[in-house]
Amino acid sequence: MLDFDNLPAVETLTDKEALDIIAQMVDHAHDTDDLELTSMALSWCQHLDGRALTEKRRMLLDYYRANAWGHRQHQRRKSPKAAWEWDQEEVEKQILFLRRALNNPAHHELSVLRQCQILTNLGNLLDTAGRFIEARALWTDALRKNPDFWMARGNRGRGLMGYANALYDGGHKAVFALTAHGELLGAVRDLDQRPEFGDPKLRPYFQNAADRIAEYYKLETIAEDFRPEDHEIVDAPSEGQYQRWCLRECLYLNPLNDAFTQAVAAQDVLHLPSFITSIDEPPTLIGLFNQMKQEFVSARWMYYDGMTSDSVHHSDHRVLLYNTLDYPAFGLAIEQLKIAFRMSYSLLDKIAYFLNRYLKLGIPEKRISFRTIWRDKPSAPLRAQFAKSENLPFRGLYWLSKDLYEKHFDEVADPDARELAELRNHLEHKYVKVLTMKRPPRAKTTTFADPFFDDFAHVLTLDDLERRALRLLKLSRAALIYLSLGMHVEEQRRRDDTHSNTRTAPMKLHVFDDERKRRY
Repeated sequence: MLDFDNLPAVETLTDKEALDIIAQMVDHAHDTDDLELTSMALSWCQHLDGRALTEKRRMLLDYYRANAWGHRQHQRRKSPKAAWEWDQEEVEKQILFLRRALNNPAHHELSVLRQCQILTNLGNLLDTAGRFIEARALWTDALRKNPDFWMARGNRGRGLMGYANALYDGGHKAVFALTAHGELLGAVRDLDQRPEFGDPKLRPYFQNAADRIAEYYKLETIAEDFRPEDHEIVDAPSEGQYQRWCLRECLYLNPLNDAFTQAVAAQDVLHLPSFITSIDEPPTLIGLFNQMKQEFVSARWMYYDGMTSDSVHHSDHRVLLYNTLDYPAFGLAIEQLKIAFRMSYSLLDKIAYFLNRYLKLGIPEKRISFRTIWRDKPSAPLRAQFAKSENLPFRGLYWLSKDLYEKHFDEVADPDARELAELRNHLEHKYVKVLTMKRPPRAKTTTFADPFFDDFAHVLTLDDLERRALRLLKLSRAALIYLSLGMHVEEQRRRDDTHSNTRTAPMKLHVFDDERKRRY
């Protein structure tokens, strides 16, 4: 073992030597709970960051730095009050370095094991921030790379149980508990077979989590009652294909779709939890949520229809357009993709509008947006209604907004998410040009005009538009679920704070029949 009290100066070491020592420093600091050694490791990382490293070594440096910040986060979590702070530098730094490693062009040069570690750790962080839907996708990506990587399976089971605790539907909660229990036991089984895939000391942690689920839930009864095989995709071929696509992409407004891609999840059942209002208040929040759901499912269909279109629509016949020589893409299908993007993005501002009314924030309507809902002004602290709330789904909404809007968060943000705000701005107010193929790079030395470079447009390929629109659909779906579940958490808090003598009465609302969803 290295003598950490007598290390050589980092300046005297090669890149490889310094990286090897940093890796050992970070591991030893975590094992011995030595925060001074963690600080030394971060100082070495800062020095090495200024060197001209190869992409692979820079990726490893980012991974080690994230682990060092993870040790600092571990210290914070010892204090429940500190762990519930909505802004945490330790979480932000880890997301920064893990996303940099994940999106490094040399990422696939790493071993599959290291790739799985990066995905799993990033999933853990998003889960901590309240973004448990996106976290599950990262754990699943790790298991696709290596189905035996039990660290991802165990954390996916733990995350599913955290998700379950936020649910208000008892049936869904029971199914999540059953699934989480199976994941945790699977992680323990795989750990015993492949202990080298993680820290074997986590075995009792995963086993105890599984035991607690078995203690509180009648798992055998749940397994007998839950029969996903009894549900089927509709017979109509076109609708059936659409349902399968929605299930595969996890796009149903249904928490079950985050645990299953079977037909049992092929319905948009998510709505608001039971909540209490004054007796003279109409069901305005239910009306707004109805509208947001309708806009989401319509955007989802427009995306699918535009993405799968292989013919010229009759609305495009005899429309005079000119070829600008850079392979432009036109037609109804392209506009459907753009509309799906714009509708999905607008849902985020509607969520802010909802929160302003529900939490009685008092923000003037003209100032409400998903960007501004969290603070009175950009330099102000987080609003007390959020900062003092131990509401994990609402915290997930906040961290989702950071990806899209916060300028200082640019390095941390998902590269796709970082570009969504710019694309939306151009779609709404400027000029977006979609190309069927990637344009050649702009000539730097020629004195002639470049006919392939349109400096007036925000240019992207059709593949890029499809990818970003799908990304935004998934973000808006997650945001709607976080909104509903966050409201459930808030309602539980309000009930705990309400005087026991307060009288309440139910208000019965009937389901809107599908046959009425037609234009008369």
